[in-house]
Amino acid sequence: MAKKVIGLLEEKVLSGEAITYDEARELMALTGSAIFALLVAANAIKEHYVGDTVHLCSIVNAKSGKCPEDCGFCAQSAHHKTDVPVYSLISADEIVNSAKLAEENDSSCFGIVTSGRTVNEAGEFDAICDATRRIREETGVNPSASLGIITYEQALKLKEAGLVKYHHNIESSENFYKNVCTTRSYEDNLNTIRSVKRAGLKICSGVIFGLGEAASDRLDMAFTLSELDVDSVPINFLNPIKNTRFEANEPLSPLELLKSVALMRFIMPDKKISICGGREQNLRDLQSYMFLAGANGTMAGNYLTTQGRSKAEDVRMIHDLGLRVE
Repeated sequence: MAKKVIGLLEEKVLSGEAITYDEARELMALTGSAIFALLVAANAIKEHYVGDTVHLCSIVNAKSGKCPEDCGFCAQSAHHKTDVPVYSLISADEIVNSAKLAEENDSSCFGIVTSGRTVNEAGEFDAICDATRRIREETGVNPSASLGIITYEQALKLKEAGLVKYHHNIESSENFYKNVCTTRSYEDNLNTIRSVKRAGLKICSGVIFGLGEAASDRLDMAFTLSELDVDSVPINFLNPIKNTRFEANEPLSPLELLKSVALMRFIMPDKKISICGGREQNLRDLQSYMFLAGANGTMAGNYLTTQGRSKAEDVRMIHDLGLRVE
């Protein structure tokens, strides 16, 4: 019966129809061998809408530590006593050189990421705009940025500088968000996404699985992102950092995570869906299954405050699956 339901909903999505919340909830309730059938269906949807290529992205932690927000997962929050490096905005030369390295590693998108609620220190925003212009002039990668809460006017200036995409996660569902962050509202996040879209930039917005949320919260995240019509969805899995509020969180099982990724593909069939931080620790031997589950992208190299793995390992994994790097 489960495989029949999966097949019917797969055909529905392939025909261009959206599945309902109740239908998605039925898929989220699958257990056992039915999960593997769901992954196969998600893979078929992915191939139909976005093909067999995998896009790679890279980031630079351009400003680190002392963030006033109290996000429970974040090593850079000033509310947590971690050993994360603390430094002000790095130079434009360092940012551009990181972008050039990302290009050498086959990344098609390069993100400038800063800690903090927003970029508000004197000269920082202009420096980021200058670095963005140079990335467009000196490399072939698409520059993106993750600078926290920004205004419509700032989004316009970033676009004028050559920014292609702005990254701003919703992190979790509106219902669960109060457990994640109390210093910034969910509506603040949505307003930033709306402002960026209105300015004509592409929007990259994603989530973190494993914060203690229920399965229904993960469905709510997916439908929220679908309604916002974001362009790409980075999915992170919590990698608990010592001395953060979520350091003792029990991890979700690899199959539960893969099932949730597959649901993202069913709900957003034509979007870029990338698996980023925490994939090594959480998926373990099933890491390559993230592409079977419907993902068509991943982050290459290191993350903000934790180590990734080598580009060679990721490219070999992609090629072993018969897929191509974009």
